[in-house]
Formats: sequence, C-alpha cells, structure tokens
Amino acid sequence: MNGQTQDVKSLSLQDNEEYASLAAQHHELDDRLHELSVKSHPTEPELLEESTLKKRKLQLKDRMEAIARGVQAHH
Repeated sequence: MNGQTQDVKSLSLQDNEEYASLAAQHHELDDRLHELSVKSHPTEPELLEESTLKKRKLQLKDRMEAIARGVQAHH
C-alpha cells in the first residue's frame, strides 16, 4: 500500500463514521477467522461460518475501498 492510499484511509477513518464502522467490523471478522483457522478439526458449521465470514469480509473491504476512492476524489 502506498503512502497516499494509507493517508486517504487514515483520513477516512477519522472523518467517515461508516468507514470507521466498516473497519471495526472487518477487524472483528478477521479475529473470528483467526480463531477458526487455528482449529485442527473444524466442524461443518464452523467451515460454513468461515466461508461466510470470508465473503462478508471481502464485501466490507470493497465498500471501504469505495469510500476511500470517494475521499481521494474530493481531495
């Protein structure tokens, strides 16, 4: 990630409540995915949860990127 992109994301976190909320959710999903990934024998529901969480995490990241692009376009 280049410095300019990082600056835009920092600005987004500070000034955009939606971006900050999405970033917090993304972090929570990342923590849960880590918990699931260290299990040596995950159950079927855990495997399904892992797949669902990965998809949700990507959706959040896509929305965060869209917000960051909007902030960058305005600066």
